[in-house]
Amino acid sequence: MGWTAEADGGSRGNPGPASYGAALLRDGVLVADRGETIGRATNNVAEYRGLIAALELAREHAPGEPLEMRMDSKLVIEQMAGRWKIKHPDMIPLAARAREIVRDLGRVTWTWVPRAQNARADALANAALDEQKAGRPGLVSSFDATGPVQLADEPPEPPSLFTEPRADAPVEAQGKNPLVGWRGSLHGDPTTVILLRHGVTAHTQRKLFSGTGGEDPPLVDEGVQQARRAADWIAAHGGADAIVASPLLRTRQTAGAVADRLRLPVKIEEGFAEAGFGDWDGFSFAEIMKRWPADLDAWLSSTAVPPPGGESFDAVAKRVEAARDRLLKTHSGRTVVVVSHVTPIKLMVRLALGADMNVIHRMELSPASITTIAWWPDGTPSLRNFSVIP
Repeated sequence: MGWTAEADGGSRGNPGPASYGAALLRDGVLVADRGETIGRATNNVAEYRGLIAALELAREHAPGEPLEMRMDSKLVIEQMAGRWKIKHPDMIPLAARAREIVRDLGRVTWTWVPRAQNARADALANAALDEQKAGRPGLVSSFDATGPVQLADEPPEPPSLFTEPRADAPVEAQGKNPLVGWRGSLHGDPTTVILLRHGVTAHTQRKLFSGTGGEDPPLVDEGVQQARRAADWIAAHGGADAIVASPLLRTRQTAGAVADRLRLPVKIEEGFAEAGFGDWDGFSFAEIMKRWPADLDAWLSSTAVPPPGGESFDAVAKRVEAARDRLLKTHSGRTVVVVSHVTPIKLMVRLALGADMNVIHRMELSPASITTIAWWPDGTPSLRNFSVIP
């Protein structure tokens, strides 16, 4: 097996209090390791600091020997292997420092591994931050007199979902960032978005197109009861810190039921309004097939095509993504209820999955159902549930 090194790093807040973990093994046996806090930094800076520490351990204990360098950061591994360019100014001097150390080693093989296979380095980084939080020096090692670092057990990874890359990841990283099923405290607190579709209206019951710019129907009695049940479900599952709603009447009424239950105000967000269906508003699908057959075919064949006088799904996607970004910035690390409609909620799920636009035609979202997505500070989303009916 020879010499292998493992490294990880991260911050609680990105940027925030940061640390790294590094370990050196020979034939699978631990030779040296360390975890250390590095002050306030971003995840990427902490990961590079972990790489440098691991390479320094290798230079100290195995100078001139071949080394396999293992990390779960695709960005760092690909940049050090020379396959991706380094553009961020904070990364350039760190990469140069790492390359200087590499000159004192034998041939270095750069290996990306899933996070579950990098638990040792992750645990060292977390332990260092925990030590600092407890008022002790943020420096740990398995060889300290106090005993070995306890590694956190991790469950097996779930089937991979492909997520959006970090903002500073190169184009080559698109679609290659697998969602990890376990996230430790090192990654910060996620922003949890509880997406609640409004209760039924007369248009919902008759299966009529009902969007922004057309008639704005209220909830019927059944819809009011649905909203109250959803509010009870949210309260029973931990509540929320804020409530945001589309400006349409049915979403404001549904949000009102949640607000009464949680004793929170409601903020209106235009970006989560339903799509504008233009001339089709108030008509059923069957009626549209008879009156606008060519327009309907074009609309179904491309998300870039709007209904006559309406709004394309591509246009809705842009405003929903902008609203998502505002939401994550304003409510970072908190739980927010977003009361919205079929199209925006499907588009939020599509963003979380990093899926093609046409995926929205393959989702069925029930009235007053709940869909939950968590977004971590590094941009990694996690779809927690979909279309749960309270």
